[in-house]
Amino acid sequence: MPKIVDHDQRRLELVDATWRIIARHGIEGATMRDIALEAGFSNGALKPYFPTKDDLLTFAFRHVFNRTNNRIALTTFNQTGLDAIRALGMEVLPIDEEKISEARVVIPFWQKAVTDEFKMAIHRESMEQWRVALKRHLGEARQVGAITSAVPDAVISEQLMNLFLGAQITAALSLPEDNLPAYTDQLDGFLKNLS
Repeated sequence: MPKIVDHDQRRLELVDATWRIIARHGIEGATMRDIALEAGFSNGALKPYFPTKDDLLTFAFRHVFNRTNNRIALTTFNQTGLDAIRALGMEVLPIDEEKISEARVVIPFWQKAVTDEFKMAIHRESMEQWRVALKRHLGEARQVGAITSAVPDAVISEQLMNLFLGAQITAALSLPEDNLPAYTDQLDGFLKNLS
């Protein structure tokens, strides 16, 4: 009897293996052979799922974004205003090894998106979802008086986006001995300055 293969599960195993390889060797050091070995498959087993490394990177980015959004949905459920913004930020900011590994997948994707319209469209769609959520929560915070800053919400939402995305770059390129302020402290300080 032939073995039944869960193709969705296999894709996720390959993406997880990709994260581990990128975290150790960077995107250029992540060969299809190494990814297959890391996942426990033969090199040829990748081809039906991801014919090229570029296909795998695109899937990995979408998977990272979907995982992040699922975490955001869970943590912001029944939250509004600044509490919801903080909860959203805690799921995006690279505050643990999982989220730092996610940043290491996202950064090479951004580099490729600069010259690839399809990847750029994926990125823009992803970021627009966060912008919409941030603007909604900023409006909620203003309604209850938690934000008194004269800075428009459109500007504040972009400042938050830059905080989140910049933190991913910083975390991916920093060493533990750099002793940078905690990302949670940076976010809390930013939100405190809004009132």
